[in-house]
Amino acid sequence: MARAKQIPTKSHNQTQYWRALDAAHHIHPFTQTEALVREGVRVITRGKGIYLWDSDGVKLIDGMSGLWCVQLGYGNKELARAGCEALNTLSYYNHFFKTTNPWTAELAAKLASLLPEGHQHMLFANSGSEATDTALKLIRYYWNLMGRPEKKIHLSRALSYHGVTMAAASLSGLTPMHSQWDLPLPGFAKVPAPYWYGAKAAGYGDIGPDEFGLTIAREMEKIVREIGPERIASFSAEPVQGAGGLIVPPATYWPEVSRICRQYDILLHTDEVITGFGRTGEWFGSFTYDLKPDILTMAKGLSSGYQPISAISLGNRMGKTIASAKEELVHGYTYSGHPVASAVALKNVEILERDGIVARVRESIGPYFQRRVREIFSDHPLIGEVRGLGMLAAMELVQDKTARRSFPRERNVGTICRDHCFANGLVMRAIRDTMVLAPALIITEAEVEKLLVKAKRCIDLTARDLGVT
Repeated sequence: MARAKQIPTKSHNQTQYWRALDAAHHIHPFTQTEALVREGVRVITRGKGIYLWDSDGVKLIDGMSGLWCVQLGYGNKELARAGCEALNTLSYYNHFFKTTNPWTAELAAKLASLLPEGHQHMLFANSGSEATDTALKLIRYYWNLMGRPEKKIHLSRALSYHGVTMAAASLSGLTPMHSQWDLPLPGFAKVPAPYWYGAKAAGYGDIGPDEFGLTIAREMEKIVREIGPERIASFSAEPVQGAGGLIVPPATYWPEVSRICRQYDILLHTDEVITGFGRTGEWFGSFTYDLKPDILTMAKGLSSGYQPISAISLGNRMGKTIASAKEELVHGYTYSGHPVASAVALKNVEILERDGIVARVRESIGPYFQRRVREIFSDHPLIGEVRGLGMLAAMELVQDKTARRSFPRERNVGTICRDHCFANGLVMRAIRDTMVLAPALIITEAEVEKLLVKAKRCIDLTARDLGVT
C-alpha cells in the first residue's frame, strides 16, 4: 500500500491535514457526523501488541482489541507475511467458476476440525453482517428444501447485535438501529434477554440468577407457542451478548433454551462473531455453554481483524441437505474466500493453535484477568456489577447499587467515562452506562495491570464528576 502523504509534524500540520480530509469526505459508522467534524477525529497511525499510537505520537492501550477482534494483537509479522505471500502469488480469484484456491480450501478444512461436531460445510463472506445475512437466507432455504416453507419467523433477543444489513439489523434487538431505516422487516420477532442485573428494574424483584435464567427461557417458550412453532424457522443468539452490554447468561439459561429449540424444531443459530476464536477460553462460545448449533457464524477473531473475512458453518442436517440439493445455490459474494484474507485467517488459526493461546485464555490469563477486574472494581461505589468470562469484562455504572438502579439516560454517564478514557490513553467501550473491556488474547499479566490502572483512574474520575464517593 502506498504510504499516506507525510507532512511535518512539529506543528501538528500532519494531523490537521488528515483531519481535514476526513471531515470533508468520510462519513463514519455509528457517528453523528456534524459533531465529529466539530470535535475532530483522532488519527491512529500504528499499532503493536496491545498498544496504538495516534498521529501526534500519543500512546494508547487498546482495551477493546479494535472491535473485539485483534486476538493476536497488532503488528504480528507472521500474519503480515502470510498476507503478503498470498498477495504476491494470487492477488484475487473468485469461487464462482468451479474453482477454489489453496488457502480457502485449507481454511475450510481447518475450521471443520475446530468447530462443534457435524460442522463440516462452510461458506465465506467478508463481515459479520454478511455472515448473518447469509445465515438467514440459508435457514429459509433449508426449510424450503424440507417442504416447510411456512417456517419463516426468525427469533432473536432484546439487546442483541447481529449486524447492520437490512436483515441483520432486523434480527438485532438494539432498537436504535431500526427507526432510521424503517426496520425491522417482517418475519422477525424478539424474546427477552437473560440480563440478570437488570431484572430488578424490569419488575422481576429480587430473583436469583438461576431462577431468572429459567424464567427468561420460559418466557421465550411462551412466545414460541403464541407465534406457533410451525412458523418459526430459527433462534439466533450470541453465546454471550456483546454490543448489547456484555450480558453473560445465568447457568440455567442455555440448557433450557436448547431444550426449547429441540422440542419445537427451531434451528439454533449461534452468532460467534465476538465469542469465537478463544475469546471465552474455548475455540467457540458454543463449547463454553455446550451448545449444538445448526448453523454458526464467525468473523472478527477469524483473522484477528487483519483482513475482512467471515464464515458460516453448517451442522449436519443443514449441511447435508443444502450440499445435496439438486439445484444451484444462488448466493455468493465477489470476495467470498478471497485468497489473501483466507491466507491470513489460516495463519491466524495456526498461531492460535500452535501457541496454545486458547488454552492460555481458559487456564491462565483469562482467570487472572477476571480475578483482577473483580478485585479492583467489585466494591467501587459507582459500579453495580462486574461480569465477564475469558477475555471479556464489563463494569456497570449505576446510581444506586442496592436498588440496582441505573442513572437517567440523559446523564450520559458512560460517555463521561469514555471521554476520560480517551483523555488518559485508554480505549474502553461504553455501552449505555456499562464499560466494557475485551483486550487482545496475547496480553500479559503486567499489561493487564497497566490496563486496569487506567480503567480505574477513568472510573474514579467519572465518580468525581458525578459526586459519587
